[in-house]
Amino acid sequence: MTMRGLKPLRHPRAWLALWWLAVLVVLAVCLVPAPDLPSMPHGVDKLEHFLAFFLLAASAVQLYRGRAVLWCVALGLVGLGVVIELAQYAFTATRSMDPRDVLADTLGVAAGFAIALTPLRDLLLRIDGGRSRDIRPPPPAQSP
Repeated sequence: MTMRGLKPLRHPRAWLALWWLAVLVVLAVCLVPAPDLPSMPHGVDKLEHFLAFFLLAASAVQLYRGRAVLWCVALGLVGLGVVIELAQYAFTATRSMDPRDVLADTLGVAAGFAIALTPLRDLLLRIDGGRSRDIRPPPPAQSP
């Protein structure tokens, strides 16, 4: 059974669940109170934002297929970055909204989705041993 919008992976539900878990982890880590996090040198948080959203986008390329679906996921990830910053402003006393974090998120999404333009776009399909959508039974043997 294939799931619409996903590549024909052998275990699409498991991979999709892991991806959504990663999205939730990024959301939670970005909203954890700042004193609970280890201190980092200035500017490292932008690299963390870039890498987190790069990994989410690159893994989405492994799961989803079709230009329209990938654009929707990309826009959704950029929207997630914006929502995270708004939530930091509105709901946390120890975190602050920073437009440069949204920029880092957006650049990470763009870099991650650039993988769709390379042969690496189907790496998970090769690893998971995805099923072919065009499996046809072999032709009947002809008698001599």
